[in-house]
Amino acid sequence: MEPRITLYSRPGCHLCDDARTVIERVCADLGTSYDEVSIDGDDELTERFGEEIPVTFVDGRQHDFWRVSEERLRAALAG
Repeated sequence: MEPRITLYSRPGCHLCDDARTVIERVCADLGTSYDEVSIDGDDELTERFGEEIPVTFVDGRQHDFWRVSEERLRAALAG
């Protein structure tokens, strides 16, 4: 099964840690998966997301940045 959620993050980012916790909880509850991509070392991703991490995508579309709302994430996955 291909992950429905992609989390763009960077090591040492406390907001990324918070986002990961929410995403992992939602994925466990709904039986879905996620993929995490570090923007460090990727100039294109750093330029695109550097000031907005963490950034989440659901089904290939940008969903949230900075903070992940568990309610919004659940609604996006249900819709």
